[in-house]
Amino acid sequence: MSTIQQTFKRLAGEGRKALIPFITAGDPAPEMTLPLMQALVAGGADIIELGVPFSDPMADGPTIQRASERALAAGMSTRKVLDMVRAFRATGDQTPIVLMGYANPIEAMGLEAFAKAASEAGVDGVLVVDYPPEECVTFAEVCRAAGLDPVFLLAPTSTEQRFADVAAVGSGYIYYVSLKGVTGSATLDLDEVARRIPVIREKVGMPVGVGFGIRDAATAARIASLADAVVIGSRIIEEIEQSSREEAPAKVTAFLRGIRTAMDNAGER
Repeated sequence: MSTIQQTFKRLAGEGRKALIPFITAGDPAPEMTLPLMQALVAGGADIIELGVPFSDPMADGPTIQRASERALAAGMSTRKVLDMVRAFRATGDQTPIVLMGYANPIEAMGLEAFAKAASEAGVDGVLVVDYPPEECVTFAEVCRAAGLDPVFLLAPTSTEQRFADVAAVGSGYIYYVSLKGVTGSATLDLDEVARRIPVIREKVGMPVGVGFGIRDAATAARIASLADAVVIGSRIIEEIEQSSREEAPAKVTAFLRGIRTAMDNAGER
C-alpha cells in the first residue's frame, strides 16, 4: 500500500477527510518553497500538491499562471523542484507529496529518468494535467514501478469510458475538477458535485478529491461532507501574493487552519 493510500485509510478510520493544498514550487522565490511547505503541514495538510512551473499551464487560471511565471523567472526547473522535495524530506517530514504539472518537462527528462529521480527525491505521486489516461498505460506502469501513484483528473464532462480508463491506470486518488473552467473559478455547482461523487467512487474505486473553485471554509466544509478530500490552490497563492515574504508562511498556516477546522467540524455534524 502506497503512502498516499495509507493516508486515506488512516483518515477514513479517524472519520476525517484529506486536506490537499497546492502551491507552485519556486513561488514567490525558490528559498520560500520549503518554509511554505512546512506552513502547509502546520495548517493541517494531509497531502501536498506541489506545482511544477510550466510556461503554458492550460488548466490554470490567472493566479496560478502568475505563480508559474514568477517561479520560471527565478530559474525554476523540474530538477530544482525535486531538490526542494529532497530538502523537505531532509527535515524528517513524511507528508505525501504529489507533483502536479504538465507533460513537456517530463518528456524532456524521459519517463523512466523522471520517475526514478522523483522517487529518489521523496515524491509519492504524480498528476500530469495533459496526460490522458487512455494513452498512459506505460507512464502509469513506470510510475508504479518507481513507487509513485499516477493520479488522474476527472471532470463534469467525463464519460463512462473515461471513468474506466482512469480506473485502469490510476492509483492513490482521483482529482475531480468540480467545474467547467480553470483553477480559481468561482462558479462551483455543489449540487452537481453531490451527484457526481457517488458515481465516480463506484466506477473508479478510489478516494475522490475535489478541486477548482474552492475558496473559503464554508465551501470546503460542504465538499468535505461529499468527497474524500478537498484540494485548494489558487486561494493559497493569493494569500502568498498579498503577504510579505516574511509574513507569508504564517498567513498560509492561519488560512489553512480555518479550512481544516471547518472540514473537521463538517464531519462531526
